[in-house]
Amino acid sequence: MSDMDKWRAVAAATGKSDRPAAERGVRLAYRKAGLAEPERIIWAGSPLAGVELVRSLDGAGRSVRDEVRTHPWAEERRRVHDTLGPAGWAEHWSATGARLWDTGRMLADRIRTGVVEALSGEPAEPAEAARIRTVLLDAVLGQHDAAWLAAFDGRGERLEGLAEVARHAGWWWPYARAVVICERPSELHRDEAGRLDRGDGPALAFPDGFALYAWRGMPVPAEFLDELASLTPERIRDEANAELRRVMLEHYGYDRYLDESGAQPVHRDESGVLWRISLRGDEDIAMVEVVNSTPEPDGTRRTYWLRVPPTTRTAKQGVAWTFGLEAEEYEPLRQT
Repeated sequence: MSDMDKWRAVAAATGKSDRPAAERGVRLAYRKAGLAEPERIIWAGSPLAGVELVRSLDGAGRSVRDEVRTHPWAEERRRVHDTLGPAGWAEHWSATGARLWDTGRMLADRIRTGVVEALSGEPAEPAEAARIRTVLLDAVLGQHDAAWLAAFDGRGERLEGLAEVARHAGWWWPYARAVVICERPSELHRDEAGRLDRGDGPALAFPDGFALYAWRGMPVPAEFLDELASLTPERIRDEANAELRRVMLEHYGYDRYLDESGAQPVHRDESGVLWRISLRGDEDIAMVEVVNSTPEPDGTRRTYWLRVPPTTRTAKQGVAWTFGLEAEEYEPLRQT
């Protein structure tokens, strides 16, 4: 397994943390920062529970995140940058941390949002939400720091403790006399783009019950997913939230929805059939029905449905759009 594959696995790791190894990493990180080891290391079941513990801590002292994480990271980055030069650093980052950066940032941002929403009340109280965000800013992200740790793997001695924690645990809060450290997720489900995605349960779950639900990256309520198996065109039409309605349509299938909702074709030409249906408070659904000109082995011809912009006026215009062309430019020798 390559170094990048190892860090990719760290970022996506689920299951029980190796607490002794993570605690050794914490103590090493303190020593590397020139600090006395923390007197207490307290475990939490999730970042949400971690925030609650941090807010109730007595006698923990000041945050030492800058000494433990920020300053060592900045110094190592400067050292590697000076060694490799600007072009070399850019090439090195592209081959290492950049490969994990976007998905890691998306996941960390979603966790922060979920914690704030869970703890700040409904509707959210702005001052309380701001206080929770301040606590979250003091966290070291453990396994979700994998992107930048990958860029310094084997290069930064001062980062060895941070890397050890990341390999074995989740988020943690370093204070002068105490540390709060979180378990890793128990479940993580993502789509091919790295977005949280699951249609039959939490996309991200922690062992203490804190969970986030999402469909192709879009946050959804837990109870919303229970409805997906029994959707009808009428239920989809009645959904007032346009974003949730789009999730319903993706799950139900645009072609099936058009077929079962009484949609009527609005244009027909040699390229196919243009269908359109209006939705309350949202843009129209427009799709082109295209029949493959090449028959299947059994002699049948497969039908495809192409989602096109709601402004599409002809089937040919819609098919041309899928190729990045204007209708007058689209003149295929044979449609496939």
